[in-house]
Amino acid sequence: MSTTTEPAVAPAAGTAYRGTDKLLLGIVLGVITFWLFAGTVGTIAPEILRSINSEGERITAQQMNLAVSITALFSGLLIVVMGGLADRVGRVKIALLGLGAGIVGSLLVVLAAGAAALPLLLAGRAIQGFSAACIMPATMALVKTYWDGPGRQRAVSMWSIGSWGGSGLAAIFGGAIASSVGWRWIFIASIAISIVSILLILGTPESKVESRAHRSFDVVGLVIFMVTVLSLMIVLIFGKQLGWTSLVTLGLVVLAAVGLAVFIWWERKQASPFIDFSLFTNTTFTGATISNFILNATIGLLIVSQQMLQRARPEGHPEAVSAWEAGLLTLGYAVTIIAFIRVGEKLLQKFGPRKPMIWGSLIVALTCLLLTPTWVFLDTYKILAAAAYALFGLGLAFYATPSTDAALSNLPADQAGAGAGIYKMASSLGSAIGAAVSLAIFTGLLGTETLLLGNNVQFIGDQTNVDLRQAGMVVMLFNLLLVLGAIISIVMTVPKGGGSRDLGAVAASPAPSPHLPLDAERQAVLDRLATLPTTDLLEVEKSLAINDLRTLDAETLRALLEERRR
Repeated sequence: MSTTTEPAVAPAAGTAYRGTDKLLLGIVLGVITFWLFAGTVGTIAPEILRSINSEGERITAQQMNLAVSITALFSGLLIVVMGGLADRVGRVKIALLGLGAGIVGSLLVVLAAGAAALPLLLAGRAIQGFSAACIMPATMALVKTYWDGPGRQRAVSMWSIGSWGGSGLAAIFGGAIASSVGWRWIFIASIAISIVSILLILGTPESKVESRAHRSFDVVGLVIFMVTVLSLMIVLIFGKQLGWTSLVTLGLVVLAAVGLAVFIWWERKQASPFIDFSLFTNTTFTGATISNFILNATIGLLIVSQQMLQRARPEGHPEAVSAWEAGLLTLGYAVTIIAFIRVGEKLLQKFGPRKPMIWGSLIVALTCLLLTPTWVFLDTYKILAAAAYALFGLGLAFYATPSTDAALSNLPADQAGAGAGIYKMASSLGSAIGAAVSLAIFTGLLGTETLLLGNNVQFIGDQTNVDLRQAGMVVMLFNLLLVLGAIISIVMTVPKGGGSRDLGAVAASPAPSPHLPLDAERQAVLDRLATLPTTDLLEVEKSLAINDLRTLDAETLRALLEERRR
């Protein structure tokens, strides 16, 4: 994004600050405030709806679906902006801003009741999305700046435990709190954890890019991007309600398609674009980001399978599955993702990023296959679901740290925040869009009496919910196709090797023109400079000194001149 000479990313006053366990704990708690607390809404949405509508309908089911998805949507829309802003004004400041916003958003959700329930709920969820957009890239950039080597890989693993582990515990945690003390206490706890996180991060030396040139913000690009994504999300969430072939729906589809084309055209013309497409010439970053988007999109299999379990029997039926019981089946997901995150780190160190990313994706594919046979008895499907959720966590655990490290380890220092923003944008938008598409397929097929696979699949047991089971089966097959797409992106872009097993050797990239790692890039510049005559090198040194003088204010320059004259 920057066209200036090599900037410095350093703590205040140039001190050689290194990350501490106190700072790391503060960062992990900050990440948890979104993934664990804000992420529970997908599971407890029916309970929130019943609670708010207990004295009259205040929120419709469609509006509740919007409240579920709006947080990830706002996070995805704003995360690149806040990542770039963190680079410029300071990663610590933006992280603290995000934690403060999270407190405000959670408070609004707690207060959502009565006639103001809908605006308070939507505003609170949107602010929670803004909070995540601040916290995710800022804290990830702090990890990259203040830790290195094995220490950075450990810090990335802890960060991943906060995000992936938080999401893994969200269903169980949300179901337990909602059924015991009430769903509002989830967000009261979020406020308390945010305060602790702020106290742990306060006092950390600031980290930002010391840019030598002013850089304008691409407002036009942001607006085009937001209009494009919002148009797409409205179609996905409200398409069935509006009518898939209605003029409004078709118009929004055209607007999204045209918006995407205009956005790419506009961004390529900008000196300081909203999304710097030059980052994607780094093929490893590209493959990690695309596969990250796709694997996050598979969250739809978890949401749909949970809904399918709860809707398989009507309320009051002796075999009905409650939200707490459905959430309890995800215990294996939480356990494996937390227990094996560090295993993913060790696999990265031994094999490099490519192999564990592929292995993790293959395990997620197996998850889809286990959740596909919706034609079996409900008790049998519960067993399949419990095993599938555990494998889902295992696959994501293998994938998480290698993917994150591959995406960010060789980005230039001045683009750490922007690169982290794009990577996490892929996570948030992947979750939002993937969940919306899976739910759109699921709800769109409900009520379908025709058997899509004819007599090739025999649905045994209760025959009153065949449409529900068939819709769920199609969603699982759709997610299987997503995973195959993620594997293809990894194979095509991420080079082999790089771990201790290959003695650090990395095969030639399967795609052209990868960026050099930062150290290798620096060495390449030094090699080129070494070929210059001494007189030219002295001129380069003089030019850099003059550039430094240009950044000084007039009063400092006058003081230097006075000292020189004496």
